Parts: sequence; structure tokens; C-alpha cells
Amino acid sequence: MTGAATQGVALRVAIVALVAGLAGCGGPSAPAAPVAAPTEVAAVKTPPPAYPIELACQGIGGTTTLKVVIGTDGKPGQIQLVSGSGNAQLDEQAQKAVEGWQFNAATRAGQPVSTTIQVPVSFNPPQPKPDECFAVEERLRRGG
Repeated sequence: MTGAATQGVALRVAIVALVAGLAGCGGPSAPAAPVAAPTEVAAVKTPPPAYPIELACQGIGGTTTLKVVIGTDGKPGQIQLVSGSGNAQLDEQAQKAVEGWQFNAATRAGQPVSTTIQVPVSFNPPQPKPDECFAVEERLRRGG
């Protein structure tokens, strides 16, 4: 290669390097990574609580409201009674049920976060009464 040819190649390399360097300075920038939209807690598995047959047959029901912290793993953590059903046994069954529930955790910027929610758990006496209630009522009449 002649001296002029070498200078021409060097000049082109310098220009390419200069243009590449300027492209990052003031030119169009690369698109920013999209920020994931926040999501809320979603119930995945929430089987109903055990409803003591004696209470159901006697028509005892109500709604227990619990304050529940859903962890980043989707599992209930702290559970506190907000308002009772009027029956301690139903409140206890509601809390036991919620302890085993599963959720999809809420997210912020694509990352799971702990969230506190309120959960109502209702106990509605069955209508009409199941056949087994007749045996339960008879047992209760006999005192045992």
C-alpha cells in the first residue's frame, strides 16, 4: 500500500470511529427497557373452611373478616381478626383455612412485594338442612 492509500484507510477508520462515538452522545438513544405494570394479589387456591356440622345444623353462621399479609412467595403470613362472625369456633376455622390459602403475590416493577389485604370468610347455614342434621339434632337433644 502506498502512503496515500494508508492515509486514506486511516482517515476512513477515524471517521467511522468518530461517527460511532457521536451516535452515543446526542443521537437517537436506544429504547429504554419497558417497566412492568404493577399487579395486585390474585387468589390461586382458596378452599372453603371446615364448617362444623353442629353449627351449620343449628343455623349458626356469619362472616369473619381477617387482615392478611400476603408475602412475596404468595403465602399468607400474619393473620389478624378484624371482625368476628359472632362465634369463636367459626372465627378459628376461618383463620385455619386462610393459613393454607395460596396467592400470586402483588408485583411492583416486575418484582413480588408483600401486600396486606382484608379477607371476608362467610359461613352460610345450608338450606334445606342436610339429612345428617337430623342425627346431629337428636344427639344434641340427648345432651351429647
